[in-house]
Amino acid sequence: MFSYFCGLPVQTSFDMDYSFMQFLSLVGSLGMFLFGMKMLSESLQKVAGDKMRTILTAMTSTRFMGILTGLIVTSVVQSSSATTVMLVSFVNAGLISLTQSIGVIMGANIGTTFTAWMISLLGFKFSISAIALPLIGIALPLVFSKKNSRKSWGELLVGFSLLFMGLDFLKDSFPNISETPEVLSFLLKYTDHGMFSILLFVGIGTLLTVIIQSSSATMALTLIMCNSGWISFELAAAMVLGENIGTTITANFAAAVANVSAKRTALAHLIFNLFGVIWMLVIFNFFTNTVAHFTVKMGGLDPFQTPEGVPIALSIYHSAFNIINTLVLVFATPLIVKVVTRIIPSPEGEEEEFRLQHINIGLLSTAELSLIQAKKEIITYAKRTYKMYGFFKELFVETNDKNFYEIFERIEKYEDISDRVEVEIASYLTKISTYHLSDESSRRLRAMLNIIDDIESVSDSNYSLAKTLRRKRKANIWFNQEVRDNLNHIFQLADEAYRVMLHNLEQDYSEINLGQAYEAEDNINKFRNKLRKQHLKNVEEEKYKYQAGVIYNDLFSEAEKLGDYIINVSEDIAEISIGLKKGVAQK
Repeated sequence: MFSYFCGLPVQTSFDMDYSFMQFLSLVGSLGMFLFGMKMLSESLQKVAGDKMRTILTAMTSTRFMGILTGLIVTSVVQSSSATTVMLVSFVNAGLISLTQSIGVIMGANIGTTFTAWMISLLGFKFSISAIALPLIGIALPLVFSKKNSRKSWGELLVGFSLLFMGLDFLKDSFPNISETPEVLSFLLKYTDHGMFSILLFVGIGTLLTVIIQSSSATMALTLIMCNSGWISFELAAAMVLGENIGTTITANFAAAVANVSAKRTALAHLIFNLFGVIWMLVIFNFFTNTVAHFTVKMGGLDPFQTPEGVPIALSIYHSAFNIINTLVLVFATPLIVKVVTRIIPSPEGEEEEFRLQHINIGLLSTAELSLIQAKKEIITYAKRTYKMYGFFKELFVETNDKNFYEIFERIEKYEDISDRVEVEIASYLTKISTYHLSDESSRRLRAMLNIIDDIESVSDSNYSLAKTLRRKRKANIWFNQEVRDNLNHIFQLADEAYRVMLHNLEQDYSEINLGQAYEAEDNINKFRNKLRKQHLKNVEEEKYKYQAGVIYNDLFSEAEKLGDYIINVSEDIAEISIGLKKGVAQK
């Protein structure tokens, strides 16, 4: 709307307000699309539940199974960015190796093309938003159901509906080229500069994906821009290449605070996608022309002639590029592993510092996956405590004063680390408890809280043993060979109990066998009782000095306490499946 001032047309504030409102509508539509995608992704993972563990198992077989797994997972979560962030978490948690993760990355790149096909075949052919509100009506009672599985299905339907409603709003919010030709004229300034234009739109695609943090959402915007006639097919293809680069940035951000293996996984994703973009740019014109010819031959519209033909052609281009790139590089996986390992070497002495191995990059999208992460961290925690016990055994046989106190300082350091790790894992588990948990997951979480408490007690017991040896050295007390042999034997029994505990922690919690754990703990108890009787007799016969006898008694008694804390861990695990109450085996 225009008014006239001094004979010149002046645009009123109404038009300015309208364009600003149009921009807000565009942002709001994108927000609805992203929220629908997030809700659909999370609800699908909740519906999958424990089946995710089966999918993770598939990752550990061959690289081709990894590709299939990445394809399936990305088709579910509808964003390769989300998949690779999740993948970084899995590698960080020790669920899969670096080599296996590369196969999943390749599959994720293929799986992310599913969104383009879904939008091209459904979003532009007919309006799914017409049935979106009825779907939400069906989902409403499910969303408010007290049963978690029904609630997840309700959220799935709502997420699906919001995703396509957002897509419809996005299409309506984009300015019409016929009504606003100045937009097209602005873009035309940058479309006829050959390879510079291609590289520019590669950069735009990269930047958009980094900002939006979802390659699928960027692909949706690209398809809408093509369908509206904003950009040509070849520039849209260039944006797709940029999206392949941009989607790696999110994973590298996530890996910045993760362990070395996770950093290598994120870098491997970047190398894989960059290599694909480079060889595609070399044959860019040939490849886009081939895709256009193939589209027409299959009965589609020519994407170079009409905007309506671009979505299908772009989906074919996206899929073909990622499939070919995977086929080219799948056999180069060992080489990629060598390259990223060389670029990101393992720092020396890393395990000596306080640093969570598996849960320092936050919760995963579902409670079940987060519990798997927590379980891996607990195993690492227990192994660190076992290493601490190894230092104590070194301390027992050390004769050099300087070496003795260096080892003792390491034990003190590990004790401090143990206290802090317990707090961090407990905090993480508390966050998980805010999720909607199944009965089994709730039992697992409660058991994990008990497990970390008992592992911390094991660490305390290790430290007490070390402090007793320090008292012995300060008092300049020496044991005879019989006493040393007896202590070495009970320490070996405790070592065997440790190994059983670690084995039980590494198994599936539902498959624990307490037989070996009880046997190891019983052996410690029986030998402690034998030593106690023998010790009282030796004191009466004055076979060693009274102070030496006190320290001797403290050592084998503390070793028996250590055995109690160790069996507690296995009993904590057993509570999940058989409801065993702690303390059954203690004497």
